[in-house]
Amino acid sequence: MTCRIRLVLAIHDHQPVGNFEGVFENAYRDSYAPFLELVEQYPGIAISLHHSGSLLEWLVAAHPEYIDRVRSLVERGQVELVGGPFYEPILAGIPRRDRVGQIVAYSRYLEQLFGTPVRGMWVPERVWEQSFASDIAQSGIEYTILDDFHFRQAGLDEDQLHGFYLTEDEGRLLKVFPGSEKLRYTIPFADPYETIHYLREIAEKSPNTVVTFGDDGEKFGTWPETKKHVYEDGWLRHFFDALTENAEWLKVCTLAEAVDNVAPTGRVYLPDCSYREMTEWALPSERQTVLYDLSHEREHDETWQRAKPFVRGGFWRNFRVKYREANEMYCRMLEVSERIENLATNEQAQAGPDLLAEAKTSLYKAQCNCSYWHGAFGGLYLPHLRNAVYEHLIAADNLIERLSGRADRWVEITSDDFDLDARQEIRIAGDRLIGYLSPARGGHLYELDIRATRHNLLATLDRRPEPYHGTVREKAGQVNADGNVSNAESIHDAVRFKQPGLDKKLIYDGWPRKSLVDHFLQPGLDLEEFRLGHGVVGDFTTGVYETVLRRSAETGEVRMSRQGHVGPYIVQVVKTVALDTRQGGRLETHYELSGLPPGLPMHFGVEFNFAGMAACQPDRYFYDASGSQLGSLETIQNLSGVERFGLIDEWLGLDAALEFSEPADIWAFPIETVSQSEGGFELVHQSTAVVPRWTIQADEDGCFEVTIALEIDTSAAQARALRETATAR
Repeated sequence: MTCRIRLVLAIHDHQPVGNFEGVFENAYRDSYAPFLELVEQYPGIAISLHHSGSLLEWLVAAHPEYIDRVRSLVERGQVELVGGPFYEPILAGIPRRDRVGQIVAYSRYLEQLFGTPVRGMWVPERVWEQSFASDIAQSGIEYTILDDFHFRQAGLDEDQLHGFYLTEDEGRLLKVFPGSEKLRYTIPFADPYETIHYLREIAEKSPNTVVTFGDDGEKFGTWPETKKHVYEDGWLRHFFDALTENAEWLKVCTLAEAVDNVAPTGRVYLPDCSYREMTEWALPSERQTVLYDLSHEREHDETWQRAKPFVRGGFWRNFRVKYREANEMYCRMLEVSERIENLATNEQAQAGPDLLAEAKTSLYKAQCNCSYWHGAFGGLYLPHLRNAVYEHLIAADNLIERLSGRADRWVEITSDDFDLDARQEIRIAGDRLIGYLSPARGGHLYELDIRATRHNLLATLDRRPEPYHGTVREKAGQVNADGNVSNAESIHDAVRFKQPGLDKKLIYDGWPRKSLVDHFLQPGLDLEEFRLGHGVVGDFTTGVYETVLRRSAETGEVRMSRQGHVGPYIVQVVKTVALDTRQGGRLETHYELSGLPPGLPMHFGVEFNFAGMAACQPDRYFYDASGSQLGSLETIQNLSGVERFGLIDEWLGLDAALEFSEPADIWAFPIETVSQSEGGFELVHQSTAVVPRWTIQADEDGCFEVTIALEIDTSAAQARALRETATAR
């Protein structure tokens, strides 16, 4: 019997930029290596294989033997290598020039490494907009895979979700395969013969078509419980055996072979979409809950089942609306991308092509998608991934300044709409620090980059409601000693708590967890009430400040002022933020309060947040003016009469200290979120809040002044870098 149906197995392996070394290694051991070993044993089974560039670069360095094995399979025609944007950015999250640049760069890398042309690509998270078709085709790619959910949203029915289709934008053609959602659930979770039976039904109805499976390689060993199921219990071997037994009518082939031997099914234009779950996660939390409840209430309703193909959730770009922090990373990335693009006409930059290429690579790494969204698992909620984005953006910024010919000591202050809110923000930058201020939002300092350590001290994350927090509250009283919920009816209902008491950690922030956040507080307010978000009075915390910039050769200064209400009183706050070339690691803020009611005690505080300095580690701690340690960074501090208060992260080589011209009382406490991970619900340390406070009893003038200096010392990190360089030589 001749081939009646073709099955494409497209495997997507990915680890994000900035993930822990151990995570890479475990995924290699549990998924990538054993999967490839079985493929080698079945020469009649061909696959299309995609590695993200961040993973492939790690494999080249850590496991060159794996690269050799892939190369052998490519040479014998059993593996087709699939390309894509180099560092796995979502195409909707980066400029068009970088879409094309990343795709072309990765195709060249694969061709040089494996000696084979790249014809197809993987679309990260299958986030699609129709204009991408021309970008992809312009990059030299012939075909790609999306989910059949995209095709359903275009109006196709079940019998039309096979083969591949032609699509087009601006006259450029692209072939698109619909990846089967059915196979995403049967492979590897159902008996292999359920998949065989499903394919046989399609072969009877639509002979000589193609069915495509495209999904994560990590589900073959890395996902919870899958290593035992897939390898130890032999699911994958049984699956390959079943495919081999049915080779008379079922041919397993690559995307390339399918394109070369099967005619397109037709033409289609696909709506802006992703896989079904992603569209749900992109919704605002409350609307996401409504859709979830509706879907489950109507699960067995025949009318709902007929309507379901026409229902989808939100639009991926709205993650930047849902999460302010995602927008901050996105806007910073756009700024760096544009500055690199502008260097193309800079003669001095053209004299350093290697540095320019290095800056572009750092930009591309910062575009890795995982930190820019949040779904069932971490992503945006994982500090080490957000830190990696900023690390590479700051590295690119440093290279841009070198290529621009900056002097050793310099300072610059500019205004622009840096966060795309139609309001002006302030960038105050020098050879050691880069700060971004938002006068229209409380005059907050919302980003503070340390050039030497490539670290953003304000890569914070606000605590906000998530749909799964309802499950945390509902199941909190049903947890066993091992963290599992005792009454789960099936594995799909299983709930695990990685720490006890998570329901009591569900606190939501009423203002951004940034720095220079001005608070007038209720007299006598205690720390616990403030931690819960209570006790703030007046309209200064997020109010609009008027701004004046002052520049000189040595100093950049921004003066922000606001006249607002504190109860019945009209009070003025002026804060002046300055960066000086002579003390480039010191950001100084001078506060002038006026209009205070004479003789009436007023409680005023300024909130700072410090992100990326890990908690629960003995080498990350608070210290006082004498240098004495006060406890690790997850501890709660309530101090009086403090002139200097610092935080040290020995692993980063970073010392951040606050100095006060007037002794302050200090509150310090952790900001922790409750989020989902593959291991269950978990508590994640996002930042450390430090709030110096003063109880002010104004004189007849109604005035109060204080200067707060934030001193950044990276000498330990720089000394370590010098030692490592010397050792490497």
